[in-house]
Amino acid sequence: MDAIELLLTRQSDSNLSFPGPNPAQLEIIKKAALKVPDHGGLTPFKFIIVEEKGREKLGEIYYQAAVKEQQEQRVIDRARQLPERAPMLIIAVSPYQEHPKVPRIEQIQSAGCSVLAMQQAAFAQGLSGVWRTGYFAQSPEVKKQLGLDEKDEIVGYLYLGTPTVQCTKPTRHKPEDFFSSL
Repeated sequence: MDAIELLLTRQSDSNLSFPGPNPAQLEIIKKAALKVPDHGGLTPFKFIIVEEKGREKLGEIYYQAAVKEQQEQRVIDRARQLPERAPMLIIAVSPYQEHPKVPRIEQIQSAGCSVLAMQQAAFAQGLSGVWRTGYFAQSPEVKKQLGLDEKDEIVGYLYLGTPTVQCTKPTRHKPEDFFSSL
């Protein structure tokens, strides 16, 4: 797949199954994550790979956080199952670093770029994925249980696996609706 085809055909896919990325594919995904814009060379990102028994551990972290933070019963009821939606998850974190020239937003954007780069690397290798956030990305208890600082941002959970359905999603947007000239 060439770069233009990747950029114009990449899509999110939440219908994922085994196998997940093999070690060689994962190495490419990791390398792609580190080739993103990074003002000041701060590398404002770190990643936690979750697979096999780790998915069960993450589900328990979600469950405990939902109970402790008194979430709605539907959130509590499905918490343990969420990490089971794909064979692998990569938790992308932006650990904020005070810097006179690189504001917090730029650091978070850099980490966000890494998530997109990883998803594109997976897609280019015949895998698929979906980037999710939601309550568990904002939960102080989840951050604590993952060993993160309260100022760290969980930029997203990248679910990776093999697509179970081959379908091309239609183009939803036209460039002329979003671009103008000055």
